[in-house]
Amino acid sequence: MLNRLKVNNFKAWREVDLALGRVTGVFGANSAGKSSLLQFLLLLKQTKNATDRRLVLDFGGPENLANLGTFSDVIHRHEEHREIDWRLEWTLPDTTGDLSEGDTLKIECSVGLEGRNTKRGGRKTNGLSARRMAYEHDGTYSLQSSRRGFELVADGGRDLLRRQGRPWVLPPPVKTHLFPDQVKNSYQNAEFLGDFELAYEGLMDSIYYLGPLRVYPQRQYHWSGASPSDVGPRGEFAMDAVLAATRDNERRRLLPRRRGVRRKPFQEVIAYWLKKLSMIHKFDLERIGDGTNLYRAMISTTPRSAPTPLTDVGFGVSQVLPVLVLLYYVPEGSTVLMEQPEIHLHPAVQSGLADVMLNVAEVRDLQIVVESHSEHLMRRFQRRVAEESASSEDVKLYFVSMNRGVAHASDLRLNEWGEIENWPRNFFGDEMEEVSAIARSALHRKMRQS
Repeated sequence: MLNRLKVNNFKAWREVDLALGRVTGVFGANSAGKSSLLQFLLLLKQTKNATDRRLVLDFGGPENLANLGTFSDVIHRHEEHREIDWRLEWTLPDTTGDLSEGDTLKIECSVGLEGRNTKRGGRKTNGLSARRMAYEHDGTYSLQSSRRGFELVADGGRDLLRRQGRPWVLPPPVKTHLFPDQVKNSYQNAEFLGDFELAYEGLMDSIYYLGPLRVYPQRQYHWSGASPSDVGPRGEFAMDAVLAATRDNERRRLLPRRRGVRRKPFQEVIAYWLKKLSMIHKFDLERIGDGTNLYRAMISTTPRSAPTPLTDVGFGVSQVLPVLVLLYYVPEGSTVLMEQPEIHLHPAVQSGLADVMLNVAEVRDLQIVVESHSEHLMRRFQRRVAEESASSEDVKLYFVSMNRGVAHASDLRLNEWGEIENWPRNFFGDEMEEVSAIARSALHRKMRQS
């Protein structure tokens, strides 16, 4: 699970340092820099997935999770002499191999242009390079790399890696997290360096994303039988995920049960939350004819209503479906990034969606980072902390604002009673001013009429 994200000089952010909880909410005005925080994590994920190892940062394209342009587009104020610096801290899973002596791993990196006149970024040959990389493990030892080479030291300063033969300059890091082969060839006892790389890549693989714009519902869905990795950034694979999970659940039902565990059909879980949110009565994804690979999503809005295609009911159902499917489809222990999951939802449903997130985060050991404009979502988070059904340590809330072109994140201090101790001015507008304005206008009209 991600514990902390610290970034300097990325887009509107000169600097930001966020402590992340089990559920983290990022709120604020439009174009204040909220989405950039999620985009940075997606940048790291797609860089890890890039097949070209020469790519220092994969800024993406139309088919990527994040299409960020070039280094000049993402560097703060487009000032190419700056470097993007970041630090990630995360808790290691219990299954981590040689790093199991501790439970926390940290990585720092700095990336910049080798020549300020270089306009093309992305490959070392084009001028972009990882200037510095450092891994730290649970405060017991630190590995640092730069153009001058690598150094691994313990708390007491003792050199843990011994170089074979005479010293020489080593190549810079590969991408932003991998060690060049020369490091392992030049140092004794360096086999464990692969554990660092695997731990980082495992973190990136555990990040899943759902964007704010979701696909329209369809009258029929074609399923080839494949299992998608997630629902897609626009929820385009949500129905494939439902069908794949339903099939896999049926296979698991044939296996011996774990004591005290009842495996519910996947569609039943999704239907439960849709009903809990008062959106529908029944949801079913059924095959269109025997022997075909075509399916249709049918909805019953009330106990007595006839099943209706998803395309013919309220738009909000199709928009919240990918949210629910993603939360239950990804592996346990994953980190889920979501932008504006409340779009097209009634205020009461927005509040209920906060309960879904809190419940799933606990039951499935998920971490959820949500970017939102919803006051109802945030108020429900506050209420659950006040009711002690959620901890103020597990729920982190931030308000993002823009001042003279620079984004700022305020940690909304949530106390044990669910109260925000440092409520920003005009957070969701001036509610009292709106009420007062209505009362004044009504009074003036009554006076004129009398």
